[in-house]
Amino acid sequence: MNIYLTKKILKDNIGKNVSIKYNLGRNKYEHFDGTIDNLYSNVFTIIDNKNRLHSFSYNDYIMRQIIIDFK
Repeated sequence: MNIYLTKKILKDNIGKNVSIKYNLGRNKYEHFDGTIDNLYSNVFTIIDNKNRLHSFSYNDYIMRQIIIDFK
């Protein structure tokens, strides 16, 4: 997977509901549901159901630090 394919997948799902599993390290994970808000040149943002904004790099998605389940 490369950055162009990652951006295309995320762009096609802007505004759609997703489930996020984020690896915090040492077998710790953060789970939340939200929507993909916006794409920028180096990061993308997700708004969770509690209206908190989270930003992740495309590299996080490519390297499987963040797992996105598209609903």
